[in-house]
Amino acid sequence: MTETTEAQDWYSGEYATFGDRLTAAREAQGLGAPELARRLGVKLKTIEAWENDTSEPRANKLQMVAGLLNVSIRWLLTGEGDGVSEPASVEEMEADAKAVLRDIQQMRQQMTSLATRMGMAEKRLRMILKEAF
Repeated sequence: MTETTEAQDWYSGEYATFGDRLTAAREAQGLGAPELARRLGVKLKTIEAWENDTSEPRANKLQMVAGLLNVSIRWLLTGEGDGVSEPASVEEMEADAKAVLRDIQQMRQQMTSLATRMGMAEKRLRMILKEAF
């Protein structure tokens, strides 16, 4: 994953902790904490402690975490390097939501049109079958 300057600021040591970055990377991969714990061979309490910054993984587990979550060890520790993008802004989410809503409206119109055409085709087929038998 490529990182922007804004993402560096968002997840830098000034704004985020190791636990914040770990949580963001886990969520970006669509993994729950229990699944990450299972894949790493650790207890759920261990993942929760790492994400709450009450403990840190040893080097071997840190390397496994970075590999599983597709981020660099450096990013997990400092917020610099290859990590996850910063969360979308409210404006970006609003624009995306509006675009999805437009798509849904267009699909609904197309479905209505297709339903009408299907009804007409069914009616014609019934007439043909009625005349044939």
